[in-house]
Amino acid sequence: MLLKLFRVVWFVSVLALFATLLYGYAGWQENMVIQEESSGQISMNRDVLFYVMLAISITVNVLVYVIKSMYGSAEAFRMWFHGLVITINVFFIIALSLIGLYNSAEKFDYARIGFVIYGSVTLIVIWAAAWPVYALYQKFFLKQSV
Repeated sequence: MLLKLFRVVWFVSVLALFATLLYGYAGWQENMVIQEESSGQISMNRDVLFYVMLAISITVNVLVYVIKSMYGSAEAFRMWFHGLVITINVFFIIALSLIGLYNSAEKFDYARIGFVIYGSVTLIVIWAAAWPVYALYQKFFLKQSV
């Protein structure tokens, strides 16, 4: 039952990610600034950015089906993996929104939004570390009945 809940949340995150990608693409300018350095800006054509992000998003989300075919009976691992992909999708949504905001003509204090990006990365790291901790807990602290 809990796996079904994770699958629903994963599906909603995929829809939100693709909606953010399509909405962002509609408002992007021709050349998008991806990173600023002291030597200059790194920019990318909006079509290239769109298709690169689309390919990365599809690749990450198809892994859910790959894991399902490989670990069909390991429900706990599949729940954890769904949660990991959900956190990655949330990061992509935040990153795409920030790139769109940065390239818009609006004046915005970007120092106030840094915690959102770092928070989403921290969420990914915490969720990724949760499975090894859970597996060690299962191995050492729970006695298996013979």
